[in-house]
Amino acid sequence: MTMTRRILLISAAVMALQPAFAAESPAIHVVQDANCECCTQWIKVLERDGFTVTSENSLGMLLIRHKLDNGIPPTMISCHTGKVDGYMIEGHVPPMDIRRLLAERPDAIGLAVPGMPYGSPGMGPEDKREAYEVLLIRRDGSTDVYASYSAA
Repeated sequence: MTMTRRILLISAAVMALQPAFAAESPAIHVVQDANCECCTQWIKVLERDGFTVTSENSLGMLLIRHKLDNGIPPTMISCHTGKVDGYMIEGHVPPMDIRRLLAERPDAIGLAVPGMPYGSPGMGPEDKREAYEVLLIRRDGSTDVYASYSAA
């Protein structure tokens, strides 16, 4: 009987902690060009930050079509696209901004860093970065500045 009670208590504790572990390790799926090294580097940044990353390769118009079909406006396009908990993540978005998005849960398509700004995650050393903004993509296609990063 003691063993059953102990197992029950341990099971309850593990189940109570599961949401905390899930929040620490969000799963993100990345669609990328197989030949793009900065995509691979961005994935490594996410993994170091505790994200569970899966990826698939896509090329050319198939990759562009994936972006457009998922609500990424043409002006927001970068090299890779992620999807995490229903949100789209376009380009070199810092992990802390993705975590903030998941915590705040705005009614939006997701986040984007248009282009490939030097010094953004996966694009070279942060201490030499150029200024860039992370944009929140609203459902109507409009954008708002979600985070700003000054030049180093």
